[in-house]
Amino acid sequence: MYNRLTDFSLQQHPALKQAYLDGRTVITPNPAHHARYADKRNLVRLSDVDGLRTIGANEAEISILQSGVPHTFEVRPEMNQMLWSNRKKLFFKPNSGYGSKGTYRGEKLTKRVFGEIMQSEYVAQYFAQPGERSVTLADGESVLLKYDVRCYVYQGQIQLVAARLYQGQTTNFRTPGGGFTLVRAVG
Repeated sequence: MYNRLTDFSLQQHPALKQAYLDGRTVITPNPAHHARYADKRNLVRLSDVDGLRTIGANEAEISILQSGVPHTFEVRPEMNQMLWSNRKKLFFKPNSGYGSKGTYRGEKLTKRVFGEIMQSEYVAQYFAQPGERSVTLADGESVLLKYDVRCYVYQGQIQLVAARLYQGQTTNFRTPGGGFTLVRAVG
C-alpha cells in the first residue's frame, strides 16, 4: 500500500497499523523507515554535539554534521517567548511533515500561525540561506533561482544527485525555469 495518508506512524488508522504489525500488508513509506530517515526530530539529534559524543561520534564526524545541519531543537510551550523573539532567524518544520507542508520561515509568521505551531509537534531550525543560480529561460530572460542539492541513496550508495531550482520560501515545481535540474560533478 502506498501511504498517501501521511499518518506515517499509523496512529490514526489502527486497523491498518495492526495489519502492518502482523505482516499482512506492506506499506510505503514504511513506518520504520519514515521514523528513521524522515522524522524531523532526527535533525535535533544530528545537531546536538553532546548527544553525538555520547553515542560515539568522533570530532571529525561532529564537525561535518555541524557544517551541514543547521542547529535544530524541539519546540516546547515554555519556549514561546524565546521563539517569538528569535523567529526571524528560524525555520519551523512539523516533526512528521513531508514535501514542505506545514513549514514556515519565521520572519513570515503571523501570531495565529505561531500559536498553532506552539500547540503542535514542531522543530525549529536556524535558517540556512539557500544557494542561488542564474538560469536562462526559454524566452532568453535570465532569472536568479534558489537551489538545493539532493542525493538519492540506496543501501549506502549514492544512486543519483539532483538539484531543485525554485523561488519563494520552499522548493516547488511551479517556478518558471524551476524544478529538477542536472548536477554535473567537476574537478
